[in-house]
Amino acid sequence: MISYIYMILIYHNDCIKYLTTVAIKINLWFLGVMPCFSAHEHVLATKLVAFYPTNYDKGLPTHMATLMVFDPENGSLKAIMDGEVITNLRTAAASAVATKYLANPKSQVLAIIGAGHQARSHHQALSTLFNFTEVNIYSRTLESAEKLSQEIGSTAKACSSVEEAVKRADIIVTVTFSKVPVLFAKWVKPGAHVNAVGACRPDWQEIDPDLMRGSVLYVDSREGAMKESGDVILSKAEVYAEVGEVVNGTKEAFCEKTTVFKSLGMAVEDAVSANLVLAKLRTT
Repeated sequence: MISYIYMILIYHNDCIKYLTTVAIKINLWFLGVMPCFSAHEHVLATKLVAFYPTNYDKGLPTHMATLMVFDPENGSLKAIMDGEVITNLRTAAASAVATKYLANPKSQVLAIIGAGHQARSHHQALSTLFNFTEVNIYSRTLESAEKLSQEIGSTAKACSSVEEAVKRADIIVTVTFSKVPVLFAKWVKPGAHVNAVGACRPDWQEIDPDLMRGSVLYVDSREGAMKESGDVILSKAEVYAEVGEVVNGTKEAFCEKTTVFKSLGMAVEDAVSANLVLAKLRTT
């Protein structure tokens, strides 16, 4: 697991330069390009990510990702690596940073909406911070929820509805492919924290607009959220802060209020993670 502590260091650093995703969209699929240069880490990289939602029915990954790392001194290609695992881990690590600051530190009940790779990586990452006594899982197929529940163990339960999964939850993670809201304000208890990870396109939503507007909203990138997040754009919710602003102390963490962290993912997360992989390879 990519350390969530390392992700905190990323958010502290003001020398990182990144761009939002450049996407080619045709019908239901799209190909995104996520370039980044980090002066602090001295790494130049880009991720190519293809999203094919219909792959789910074919037994194939819906996201296919490839990372390319270049020498920032001369532009030569240093490495090509599969990006799927890195994407899963860095996304969960970023959510863990947000949750560390925004959730009630005594949180015991976790709800996960979705049962794919991101659901697994988020459970793993968040379990390093909280001792969950109850993990409720909902998926559009009960079989998938039951499978993940069995993997997690005795604290986990497959639920028959989103409402059942979230009504007691202190922390909620939404990792679905839905284009319409699946999580509604009336089901979320006051003071809960939501990591909204799906709905990565401007016309897609996972979260009820009332919940978006009625919560304190944090994002990974304001620029990215205003261009790419349907949850933010369509609800017209006001972004209070980037998580990095909370980490560096310039914005407050309202952990006693209902909070939402809208995660879109940033190219810097991929670049630094790829650099960590290369560093690990050099020492083995």
